[in-house]
Amino acid sequence: MLDAVILEKAGIPAIPIVTDAFESTAKEMAELWGVPDFKFVMMPHPLASLTPDQIDTYAQNLIDKVLSLLQEGQPD
Repeated sequence: MLDAVILEKAGIPAIPIVTDAFESTAKEMAELWGVPDFKFVMMPHPLASLTPDQIDTYAQNLIDKVLSLLQEGQPD
């Protein structure tokens, strides 16, 4: 999350993908960095036990949401 906030502050569009176990942490991090409405995409936790094919499936399911949020942009 922090990497995405820093990239956005540097003018580089970013949408972080966060597992649902870290939703509150992501929101708190964004608030601490002055962007409480920072947009991110969530996916189920954990990732470590997924196979490469399962990860590919998750990625395919998230790509449209990530692209849509990139087009919308982050709040100022």
